[in-house]
Amino acid sequence: MALIDSIIARAKSNRQRIVLPESLEERTITAADRALADGLADIILIGNPIEIKALAAKLGLEHIDKATIIDPATSEKTEEYAQLLFQLRQKKGMTIEKARELVLDPLYFGCLIIKSGDADGQISGALSTTGETLRPALQIIKCAPGISCVSGAMLMITQTPQYGEDGVLVIGDVAVTPCPDAQQLAQIAVCTARTARSVAGFADPKVAMLSFSTKGSAKHEVVDKVIEATALAKELDPGLSIDGELQADAALVPSVGSKKAPGSEIAGKANVLVFPNLEVGNIAYKLVQRLGNADAIGPILQGIARPVNDLSRGCSVDDIYKMVAITACQAMDAE
Repeated sequence: MALIDSIIARAKSNRQRIVLPESLEERTITAADRALADGLADIILIGNPIEIKALAAKLGLEHIDKATIIDPATSEKTEEYAQLLFQLRQKKGMTIEKARELVLDPLYFGCLIIKSGDADGQISGALSTTGETLRPALQIIKCAPGISCVSGAMLMITQTPQYGEDGVLVIGDVAVTPCPDAQQLAQIAVCTARTARSVAGFADPKVAMLSFSTKGSAKHEVVDKVIEATALAKELDPGLSIDGELQADAALVPSVGSKKAPGSEIAGKANVLVFPNLEVGNIAYKLVQRLGNADAIGPILQGIARPVNDLSRGCSVDDIYKMVAITACQAMDAE
């Protein structure tokens, strides 16, 4: 798969420090071993070194010694991180006692490593829920400047090279924010374009704000939201190539785009699709994946100041390996 090969090559070319806090999960430690063997990233494992190395030996893994292993129970930085967490959250009622308790949680510890500048990104979810992955990220790392909502993008690799970038499209939001308002939808558009650039390698993301209407063909308050979000996205990122509202065919098919939205620089040429809400986005990508036999990679969390990604608890070793590469590419863009 050419896109994944490109993502992996970029990750190897500028190795980032990626935290895997679920170090005693067998798929995770196996993916870590593979990443270390391939020089994909510098891996930081959180946990007891004796237990981690025993599991690696049991699984026949040969490269875990190349990882940095940090045990929150014994690390010389644990108190420093507890004080940092207290400072970040004391206005929300955090006590130093609670901070010292939370810092022992690998998901919190990993985010504190990133906040301190000692790592570049984190991946969890093989054992943890999405909420457990996001909570420490939002409390500690927080959203990127100008962004107040987290969203999830998907890389769609289709068998229709006439659309997107040789059949590749980046779409969002498919995972996080159910009913975004216009401001949130604008942020999702900007973040999805950034993901298209940093992860998919698009030199020129062309963003279509999707609706059931094209340029006033229908009137409804949900269409008005998309129109407003398009204008707000242009204010948030003046250099962004974006247009809306557009129907999906007007966004993707040149002949339809020129007919329904004449003069649009995006219609018929879009490679980034932004859905009006999560319901539409999630349904759409699954239909394309199943009925169109497309490969769907993600979701890739976006909007956080430094990349923190969430895995499915049914993920494979290969899924985790790919997400290490994706997270590394995001981290380069956040530098």
